[in-house]
Order: sequence, then structure tokens, then C-alpha cells
Amino acid sequence: MAINEWPEDQRPRERLIKHGASALSDAELLAVFLRVGVKGKSAVDLGRDMIKHFGSLSGLFAANMKDFSSIHGLGAAKYAQLQAVLELAKRAISEELQENASLSSPQAVKNYLQLMIGNKPHESFAVLFLDIKNRLIKAEELFRGTLSHASVYPREVVKAALQHNAAAIILAHNHPSGSCEPSQADISLTQTLKQALALVDVRVLDHFIVANPNVYSFAEHGLI
Repeated sequence: MAINEWPEDQRPRERLIKHGASALSDAELLAVFLRVGVKGKSAVDLGRDMIKHFGSLSGLFAANMKDFSSIHGLGAAKYAQLQAVLELAKRAISEELQENASLSSPQAVKNYLQLMIGNKPHESFAVLFLDIKNRLIKAEELFRGTLSHASVYPREVVKAALQHNAAAIILAHNHPSGSCEPSQADISLTQTLKQALALVDVRVLDHFIVANPNVYSFAEHGLI
């Protein structure tokens, strides 16, 4: 049965308008995004298929166009729409971080990093450069590695901080393996970077490890 034949109080779009987006399941939210299903399947059914195929929303968001289009009913147009939605969300959070101190919006920082590097299939090391009021100047992916390792060079981090005239930075990298617990190498690298940046009067406020849907904060665990 097509969604437009469902009772009105069960239709995802109508429920979203009445109760808010948080009241919908992942499949229902995808149904609102998709708008229509395919022959024999409603948009909600197709949404469930997408989550099952990719294992999670994070897996879906990380999919390339070829993998995304492997599901019947999806293609380049829907892939482009999804990427546009994700980029708009990232830019909206970026605006918030540019206007307000990052330390006053720790969840916004985590959300931003999840969108920035959380869905990447490779290990990625990023830096958020902040002004004297801890507002975001720029966010950059400085290093990219394999699934298990990224080479991070302290000299390049210091150089980038000086180029952006940053007063402080937030470090971040992802763990594609799925565990957000820091390794001893992660802890040692953080201390090395902190010492190198202190020489040019740049503070390291935090180091986040992103393994969607979880984010680990070094500061929250007393490691900064």
C-alpha cells in the first residue's frame, strides 16, 4: 500500500509536521527524504532496505555513489540530494561554531566532527582552528591515512595554526574500526602536539576521536 493510502496519522510527513522530526524512526525520516518508494515497496520500506543494506545511517552517509545506486530505486539524483543535505547540516553547525565559543557548545563540536570525518572509510586527522574567543576560524583535514594509521607531522600542524593565526585548536581523528577508545599512540601524539604548539603560544583545547555514533573527548577524560 502506498503511503498516501495510509491513515493520515501514520504517514511520516504528517507525523513529522505534527510531532516533530524526533518522533520518526530512521526509516520514516528517510521516507520523507525519498518522497516515493518503488514498485511493491513504500518509501518507508525502501528506507528500511537502505539501513539494512549499509548497516547504519553512518554507513549510508559514507556510501559512494556506486554503492548508493546499487539499491533499486536510488540513483545519482538521490545521492546528490543526500550529499547536499549533509553538507547543509555541516555548514549550519559551522556557522554556530563561528558565532559562539566552541567550549560553550561541546555537542555542536561533536556533531560537526561526526559530519566532517565520522563517515570516512579511511583514517582522517582534522584540526579546528579557533580565535582568541574560541570561535571557529577554519576546519581542515590535514592528514589522511589507511584504515588503521595516519601519519601526523607536528611541524605541519604548527605551520597551519600559524597560517590561520589561531589562538587555540581542537584536534580530531576518526577510527573507522568502530572503537573510539584512544590508543597509547593517540595519547602520545596528543602530548607531542600540545608541547609543540605551546612553543608558539597555541593551546590545545581537546582531542576528539570519532567512531560514529560515538565521540570520545580527551578533555572530558582528563587527558588534555
